[in-house]
Formats: sequence, structure tokens, C-alpha cells
Amino acid sequence: MPTGKVKWFDAEKGFGFLSQDEGPDVYVRAEALPPGTPSLKAGTRVEFGIAQGRRGDQALQVRILDKPASVSRSQAASRRKRPEEMVSIVEDLIRLLDDVGEGYRHGRHPDARTARPTAKLLRALANELEL
Repeated sequence: MPTGKVKWFDAEKGFGFLSQDEGPDVYVRAEALPPGTPSLKAGTRVEFGIAQGRRGDQALQVRILDKPASVSRSQAASRRKRPEEMVSIVEDLIRLLDDVGEGYRHGRHPDARTARPTAKLLRALANELEL
């Protein structure tokens, strides 16, 4: 039986894709998941059968081999930046967002020199807030 990892799975839509260890990605529907398993987390190792569907290979009878390691709250908390370090990130982001907002008020989109660092700081702040 082929093995691989869950590439992504959307529980609301009831489908996703598996990346095979050897071969192309495979479509998977919620009906192929083990009983009592409504969804799959990206990175989960799985084993599955394959059948030819209308649009290519489709996974059948998915069996979970091992789940991806999750980060506990205590590990995540130990990786958090100190509040003093976050002050400069937030202040830089406010300045950049003020510049972006001013450009929008004058009918201009931000240029790449402004957009990239702003997006990078937004992502860093979002990641920090989610810990």
C-alpha cells in the first residue's frame, strides 16, 4: 500500500490531497478517512489504497500511521519573545502601516520596498500573537 503525508485537508469541504512518498499527489475525500476521523492535519503520515477516479488517482481506506508532533503550550510559551522585544516590532509596524495608509489615501498602492517589510512584520506579529 502506498504511504505519504497529508498535504492539506479541508474538513468543511470534505476533501484534500495526500503527497505520496513515491508518486504524484492523490485526492482524498472524507469518506475514505477512518471511522470517527472527521479531518486530517497537514503532515500526518498515512497509508492508503488508490483507485482511478474521474479526475485521476483517489485515495481509499486511509489509515493514520502517525500524527505530526504538536507543540505544547509550555514549549510555545518558552519560544515567545519578551514584551520588551515586541515593542520595537509593533512600533516599526505602526510606522510602516501609517505610510501604507497615507499612500492609499492618495490613491497609490505601496511599492515593493514598503510592501515586503510590512508584510514580513505583520506575519511576525501574527505568529507571535498566536503562540
